Amino acid sequence: MNESLINPFTLSHPTAVQTSLFAGAIFSRFDPTGRFIAAARLDGSAQIWDLETRGTIRTLDGHVKALTSIDWSHHSRYLLTSSKDWNILIWDLASPTNPPLRYNTLRFDAPVHSACFHPKNSQIVLALLSTGELYLCDTRKSHRTRAEILESILEDGEEEDENSGQGRARSPMTAARFDPSGKNIFVGNAAGYVLVFNTRTRIMVGRHKIIGAGSIKSMDFAKSGRRLVTNSSDRTLRQFSLSTYPTPLNETDAVSILETEWDAALKFSDPINRSAWHAMCYSPDGEWLAGGAADPAAHKIHVWDLANGGRLASALDGGREPLIHLHWHPLKSSMASTTNHGNILIWHCPSPERWGAFAGGFEEVDENVEYEEREDEFDIEDEAVISERKRKAEEEEVDIDTLLTGEQISAFDKRRGTQTPGHTGVSTPIGQPSHGDTALGGIDGGMLDLDAAWAEAEPDGDGPGAWKMKIIMDDSQD
Repeated sequence: MNESLINPFTLSHPTAVQTSLFAGAIFSRFDPTGRFIAAARLDGSAQIWDLETRGTIRTLDGHVKALTSIDWSHHSRYLLTSSKDWNILIWDLASPTNPPLRYNTLRFDAPVHSACFHPKNSQIVLALLSTGELYLCDTRKSHRTRAEILESILEDGEEEDENSGQGRARSPMTAARFDPSGKNIFVGNAAGYVLVFNTRTRIMVGRHKIIGAGSIKSMDFAKSGRRLVTNSSDRTLRQFSLSTYPTPLNETDAVSILETEWDAALKFSDPINRSAWHAMCYSPDGEWLAGGAADPAAHKIHVWDLANGGRLASALDGGREPLIHLHWHPLKSSMASTTNHGNILIWHCPSPERWGAFAGGFEEVDENVEYEEREDEFDIEDEAVISERKRKAEEEEVDIDTLLTGEQISAFDKRRGTQTPGHTGVSTPIGQPSHGDTALGGIDGGMLDLDAAWAEAEPDGDGPGAWKMKIIMDDSQD
């Protein structure tokens, strides 16, 4: 049904299953546009489904073992797949072939636990191995580096000595993600710490001990980047408000590490069954948090209302096929949950249709009523009357001497599709940077944003309108 009929004031969290995709998946993930969903399979292949046609449009077959993670680039051109076969493959969905061309291949010395793109440049990849090692891979021509991210374990004032073996042993890293801006890397380890590294310099700028938590299993950020939720081995989800971290100027710059103990602002758990959590995700506006319970006998999703103190809003039941993964739609109130049988359930929020949106004078009634037509309601107006009205409109004088105010000029430019900076009378097309902006992240306090400039150097060609995905349907599908 037409989305214009949906009343925006009734939208909340998803409450019912809209459709089911029989994809044979072990987990799935929406693309940034929300039209496609990528499904990872046990045989090492991945499929891209079109949610409008409910059919597969691409098949990516390049791994020999089960996939461990999938990630989309910021405008959906590239798709990353990591696997237990020690490889990360990056696929270019702009290629007309099926399967698409491999844009890049990254091979490691151990199975890959998870991997993800940098939010601003898909040529920068973060890879976490099953051995607890973390690597930042930069495939841009002017960089070409693969650097290991290491926790700083020396106390303040001590100097690093590789041969002495001084300091405590590093805990294995169990979860790693870029924050939404891409400036920092957040890493969870087996000791219950969250480590923060600057992406550009790979210097650790924060170390936080989560009170009462065990090993960190996964993390997720709100779209604003100011809130973080963690899933730990003690079967509790914890939400934290993030602070601002220092920005090192270069790789040798010494910065003071922000070391604190984190006490969660909000905690979420299943007080009845004490179930663990397979996955959790924020809604696009950050007002809802969904957690997929690791219930071996049912498909349970808990939804909490963050705007009202984190109270439990709903416990959704998706049947008897246990849940193994959960992902929220990037733009609307919809979720994709994957069952252990490989089915992908698409959840939505049923909303009453607002037929009054078709016309301002359209009136909705609960039951049929007899309509009384006015005598002149559908009379055709005489042509002489229409001509006389046009003649009078042409005779009206047009004022060309009065100067418009700045607000009137701005309103006129807005209707015309341009915007006027200040009151100079110069119009700038919407979407184009003005003279005070830069393409490298702007100026903040008179200093160039070094992290944004570093990440956006050498663009990856994944821009809006710069490419188009070719839809390839299988002949065996209806």
